[in-house]
Amino acid sequence: MLAYFLELAFRSLRRNVVLTALMVAAVGVGIGASMTMLTTLIAMTNNPIPDKSSQLFLPQIDSFGDASRTHDMRDVPYVLPYRDAEAFMKAQLGVRQTAMYPLALNVKPPQGDLFEASGRATYTDFFAMFEVPFRSGAPWGHREDADQGNVVVLSSTLADRLFPGVDPVGRTVNLGKRDYRVTGVAGHWTPTPRFYDTNAGGFDEPEDFYIPFSIAIDRQIETNEYACDATSLAANWEARLKSDCPWVQFWVELPHAAQVDAFRTFLQNYAAEQQRLGRYPWLPVTALFDVMGWMDHVHVVPSQVRVNSMIASGFLIVCLINAVGLMLAKFSSRAVELSVRRALGASRNNLFLQCVTESMLIGLLGGLLGLGLTAVGLSALRALRGITSQDSIVGHLASLNLEVVLVTFGVAILATICSGLYPALRASRVQPAWQLKAQ
Repeated sequence: MLAYFLELAFRSLRRNVVLTALMVAAVGVGIGASMTMLTTLIAMTNNPIPDKSSQLFLPQIDSFGDASRTHDMRDVPYVLPYRDAEAFMKAQLGVRQTAMYPLALNVKPPQGDLFEASGRATYTDFFAMFEVPFRSGAPWGHREDADQGNVVVLSSTLADRLFPGVDPVGRTVNLGKRDYRVTGVAGHWTPTPRFYDTNAGGFDEPEDFYIPFSIAIDRQIETNEYACDATSLAANWEARLKSDCPWVQFWVELPHAAQVDAFRTFLQNYAAEQQRLGRYPWLPVTALFDVMGWMDHVHVVPSQVRVNSMIASGFLIVCLINAVGLMLAKFSSRAVELSVRRALGASRNNLFLQCVTESMLIGLLGGLLGLGLTAVGLSALRALRGITSQDSIVGHLASLNLEVVLVTFGVAILATICSGLYPALRASRVQPAWQLKAQ
């Protein structure tokens, strides 16, 4: 029976090509606009590390005082003073923990000119905590963390640039006029959003290299992460380490609820102790966020993306309403044909299913058009941001995949069928006697 309904639907659509094209265009344009924005929104709000998002925590401590505090601590920096980060590291309350900060160093390739690369000073636990895959080699060990080892982990991009076609593990890389031994090369890793460092908006590329936190501190490697103004920034490195200027990030892995409670209690007691020691004239407020809670707290996804998605969804509804009107006009023009079928013994259910099948076919064609428009829209987003590679974070977001294709067709067919229910119901209740008598 379905094959028969499909045959009738094809004949009906071919009978009035202009009206069919208008209906397909109405559905396709609405689907294309909405899926372009929805695809980006879903990817940007995705859980970047689903296996461990409820086990990784970022602590906050208010080192600015009551004058700058808001009720939700959004004005409190997510970075810590060095002395606090070191105290948290020494507490060893998590299964893993790492203090870290971003930096940039000049790279001297074996051949060619110097260029600058972004990096991160961190502890070896960083790689296991955040599930960084390795293409070759491995991260350095705890011994290098303690002994300030001259070691480095390269991203696959930087490794291929410095040592094309060669495994660089065991080789030497010159960073900031210092030689570092390569222990490993990270594989393709683009956590989206980049939850562990949302300062740049959460959608920057991962770093080019990673070096031990201890050696970065010993060599006084600067950062641009300081969360205090220039007037309160200490003039020399030693004073900066002892100051209350926040600039060090800290993450801790707490797999069990009891460990979370213990760390939260430790955080509150630590803040109270710092007040008793006279460091703060106020009791610093503390907070502890897991991955998803932190991304929601700092609003990683730009509000403009959410607004655009709502506008695109509204546009889809307008397009579907237009499609409903066109279907009503089309089915009304076929009242005589449907009356003849009804007079020859077709049931109302058969007429209803015939019209719904025609709506489904319009949805399928609209889905094809919408898929093409979605691809064009995502390409336009990449071009707008100057993205040329789909391997980048934004390029990966604004790209088609099997899931997007299936969702696009599913939304198109379901939306069109829902839009066609009322016109189909109207068409199936045609009165054969009145229509045939009028003829």
